[in-house]
Amino acid sequence: MLFKDRLDAGRQLATRLSAYAGRSDVIVLALPRGGVPVASEVARALRVPFDVFLVRKLGVPAHPELAMGAIAEGGVEVLSDDLIREIGLPPSAVQQVAVRERMELDRRDAAYRHGRPRPVVLGQTVIVIDDGLATGASMQAAVIALRRLDPARIVVAVPVGAKDTCERLAHLADEVVCATTPEPFRAVGLWYQQFPQTTDDEVQELLTG
Repeated sequence: MLFKDRLDAGRQLATRLSAYAGRSDVIVLALPRGGVPVASEVARALRVPFDVFLVRKLGVPAHPELAMGAIAEGGVEVLSDDLIREIGLPPSAVQQVAVRERMELDRRDAAYRHGRPRPVVLGQTVIVIDDGLATGASMQAAVIALRRLDPARIVVAVPVGAKDTCERLAHLADEVVCATTPEPFRAVGLWYQQFPQTTDDEVQELLTG
């Protein structure tokens, strides 16, 4: 176990991001829901604003934990074509999952923002945070979507991640901070003592607190 919980992970991750502390051009964006407690601690330590950036993993129908892609704000869709081809999934099945997840993404947008405008990232340094990286599909979709909004710099930051995933994301983001990359990795939750599912209520409380 590397972290007590997501708040502890955020405090530890913040020490790796001290170069961004107190800067007016920095914003922290969390991938809900698990990334929000981590990001709230990072933003507090760095004294910068934070918000959410909405991304949904597209799970294989028979194995929802296996990511075949992800969708993000702004209509971005990232698919793992090799995996989809390997398991023989027809395009209609992929589209069915994408439509369902798009509905959930829209629900979260309404629930978390309550009409608040999305954060402006144009010309900003954006630190994108999750509680960990396994396949990295959601983070990949987030980075691609954020690129379209013209930030000055995108920094991917997580407390723990699979080494190959962190290396792959380094080709997409301007900087990747994986505080630790244990091997064998297996799953994000293995590296936390407490890893309950983060609720909508917790997300709302951290965003408005």
